[in-house]
Amino acid sequence: MTSDVAAPESPPRAGLTIFIICLALLIVPLGLSGSPVALPAIGQDLDAGVVPLQWVVNAYNVMAASSMMAAGALADKIGRKKVFGFGVVLYGLSSLGAALAQNIVLVDIARGLAGVAAGAVMTAGASVMANMFQGAARAKAFAFVGVTIGAGLALGPTLSGLLVSSLGWRSVFLLQAAITVVALLGFRFVEDSRNPEATAVDRPGTVTFSLALFLFTLAIIQGPQWGWASGATLGLLVGCVVMLAAFIMVERRVAEPMFDLSLFRDARFVGVNLLATAVSFGFVGLMVLLPSYLVGSNGASDNEAGLTLLMMTAPVFVFPLIAGKLVTAGVTLRTVLSGALLLVAIGCGWLTVIHPGISSLGLFGPLVVIGIGIGLIFGLMDGAAVSTVPPTRVGMATGMFNTIRLASEAVAVAGMVAAMVSLVQSRVADGLDRFGGASDAHAVADSVASGNAADAAEKVTAGSRSEFLDFLSQGHTDGLRVVLWGAAVICAVTAVILFAVLKERKGSGLAAAEETGVTQQAEKATADA
Repeated sequence: MTSDVAAPESPPRAGLTIFIICLALLIVPLGLSGSPVALPAIGQDLDAGVVPLQWVVNAYNVMAASSMMAAGALADKIGRKKVFGFGVVLYGLSSLGAALAQNIVLVDIARGLAGVAAGAVMTAGASVMANMFQGAARAKAFAFVGVTIGAGLALGPTLSGLLVSSLGWRSVFLLQAAITVVALLGFRFVEDSRNPEATAVDRPGTVTFSLALFLFTLAIIQGPQWGWASGATLGLLVGCVVMLAAFIMVERRVAEPMFDLSLFRDARFVGVNLLATAVSFGFVGLMVLLPSYLVGSNGASDNEAGLTLLMMTAPVFVFPLIAGKLVTAGVTLRTVLSGALLLVAIGCGWLTVIHPGISSLGLFGPLVVIGIGIGLIFGLMDGAAVSTVPPTRVGMATGMFNTIRLASEAVAVAGMVAAMVSLVQSRVADGLDRFGGASDAHAVADSVASGNAADAAEKVTAGSRSEFLDFLSQGHTDGLRVVLWGAAVICAVTAVILFAVLKERKGSGLAAAEETGVTQQAEKATADA
């Protein structure tokens, strides 16, 4: 009783503190889900092809994944508020830089810096929240964090579509910069803290992991351009393997590793990370591919594309809560998670009905099914990741899980867009000789996949331009359908694996997590009463 009085669960002005922290955290999901909608407009304005356009998204993901573990360690050592504030400032400056950039290379560099900032904001922000709130107040505060992340992911595409249509693509990044300014105004309510026992940052592990991820992503992106069997592509893949081997060696020898590789001996922890990877293919990749298709081959405006994606992202608001209720009602975590991932697989397969001229109503069913599955997964995935390890290793497991999740998103986006370019190229190559002026199949596929088929059409005679656009749209559709079936297979296979490996063990692991969830619900109900 006395300790409760001495250590209050909430700081003064708790509501304002939660608002400021969540406002800063909001820029991270907005940066992830909002940018893909702006890609067609960026490509048209800056005359950028599909490869540099991919890096608007991939630079963000790769750098966030690479910096997250290091940012967490640095926050514990020098101060969580300092790293949190640094991340918010860097995010604001990099977003301003992207908005003012006059070529695609500068946009990509700015987005890479924003990724570093996102890693700092997420890790240090969560640590600040955990230190300032205790007990039931902490659970309530992190509930707001979950809502913020979900809201950012859900509203990002629609908000960006509105901004691009009304004010241009630069306004997407200007909005993110403005949010950081408002958040910084309230930083006086954020308390600093650190871990006095924190050790140095694992620099060798950070460098080798970052290089491995960068080389692999670059190889996947450049594969269609250089050829999958070319010396340059194979050289990048070999370099990735070398860096990955060096990373494993480093992590086995350092006293405080970036990754505790022994966690991968637990099949359940591996299974949850496979879940995050499947979500990257079944959800994040689609958020990049669909806007380009809807704008380039379906004739939609940027605003219409953003509103269409809302059908897939809106369920993220509701279904995390339903997932929690299912678990507390006695449905096992593995049943909910594997069943939800199966819904995503069904939705991806159903989405292959897509064709040029399809209405929003025709897309409603598959997009909503995908959104429901993702919403259920988002409600339980993070908790499942930490429930597979002992309590003493929760911090490491959380950092590893988030790093792998971001890395898989980068790889999924790169792989799905690369597959799209290769498939479109193979489908249009044989028919280009029918149209004068369009002889470079690779350049045409590049334009189509980036949502700028009209650019390729300008090279053919005016009389055949309409027919040529129909030809390109069909090639784009065929390629997208193959990619969608691939995502469906990945999600379905992972769902089966997940159900097999996420075995509840009474009194520990997932079973304990379920019991804890039931207890927390009961405690909350008692407190509310």
